[in-house]
Amino acid sequence: MRSWLLGSALGVVLGMSFIGASSIAWSANAPDSKRVETYRQLDLFAEILARVQSEYVVEIDETEAMQAAINGMLSSLDPHSNYLAPEDFRAMQVQTSGEYGGLGIEVIMDDGFVKVVAPIDDTPASRAGLQAGDLLSAINGKSIVGKDLTDAVKEMRGEIGTKIRITVLRAGEDPFDVELTREVIRPKPVVHRVIDNDIAYLRISAFNERTTEILDRALDDLRDDIGRRPAGIILDLRNNPGGLLDQAVSVSGMFLDGGEVVSTRGREQNDIERYNATRGHRFADTPIIVLINGGSASAAEIVAGALQDRGRAKVLGMQSFGKGSVQTVIPLGAQNGAIRLTTARYYTPAGRTIQSTGITPDYEVSQRIITEEDLESMRRFSEADLPNALDNDAGELRPEIHLPAEQPPEEYEGDDFQLDRAVEKLRTLSLTSNGGRQAG
Repeated sequence: MRSWLLGSALGVVLGMSFIGASSIAWSANAPDSKRVETYRQLDLFAEILARVQSEYVVEIDETEAMQAAINGMLSSLDPHSNYLAPEDFRAMQVQTSGEYGGLGIEVIMDDGFVKVVAPIDDTPASRAGLQAGDLLSAINGKSIVGKDLTDAVKEMRGEIGTKIRITVLRAGEDPFDVELTREVIRPKPVVHRVIDNDIAYLRISAFNERTTEILDRALDDLRDDIGRRPAGIILDLRNNPGGLLDQAVSVSGMFLDGGEVVSTRGREQNDIERYNATRGHRFADTPIIVLINGGSASAAEIVAGALQDRGRAKVLGMQSFGKGSVQTVIPLGAQNGAIRLTTARYYTPAGRTIQSTGITPDYEVSQRIITEEDLESMRRFSEADLPNALDNDAGELRPEIHLPAEQPPEEYEGDDFQLDRAVEKLRTLSLTSNGGRQAG
């Protein structure tokens, strides 16, 4: 069977279906000329392997060499296709339950470096101050530059309670070390609170198997805390690296009266699958602001794009990461692990593919003051910047890096400028939706 993924390079299982051996017997249906060339290349590979086995300066680990060759082929396709050894496949399956061991960090490979997509809230990574866009260059003083991503992640994992020292490269700063203690990761996918007595704030940090259930309870709690329907809702998806497709659909359905949330389109023109919301529609007339930033990826982009396209919410923040591809995990047998293969792109209800472009906010607001000197360091953090990234099939390009339309004034002394602006925007949206004066 196979599983569908929407998260980052360390994404989690999204769904299940069955696949037979005939579906990967690709050579039987290939044109004769292509089949002959493929067999010639396979003979060449066998000859090279034999040479390495017999003549390399030291004896090689043949299993590791073969796995590296498989990974080389898959990673040449795009940043998210790779081979999962049996132990890695089992670890990925555990991650879908929403409880696992490690540091609490979502990472991808970028130009030989392990790059942070987002630290998960309330984990060793977030408490140590790791940030989206940080590059990890060494573990316990040993370089991981150029290593396979799976191998680098293995080194980050370890016995609960043990310490690990990671060397971090951050734009504009000298390299520095961060010490973390490995622990069981129990992500709290939803946290909530009331702002100014009448605004419901919901922070969704991950889309795991528990997200919709906890969100439903949080909305009930917020109604009780406020004592009535809230004046506005803030849905905070900043630094949310993605997760389960069905959870992205059901979370969107909480705020929609049915209708399409997302569609996926594969290799064939008629290979289209549509995902519709159930009729949840909590607080139907309450205005919503969705917060996003460069660390909002995949499933988080699905939710933001669906609510934006359907006119249910306004989006505030910065351009999102731009991961608009679906990975299918195909098990290869009990002792052979699995492959993770990109099999489709996903599209918002309006038919937008956000692959490489991301979601563009309705209100572009930076969390910090950005200068002209900062712009160059910002160019390296998006899906479009990753080696072998899929292009946008509609031909759209990611907006050029530029100074944000709005950023904190120099005299700003608050803790969260984007959140403060979201509250202010909600006040004007609330007046408009209730038939009051129009916002200027």
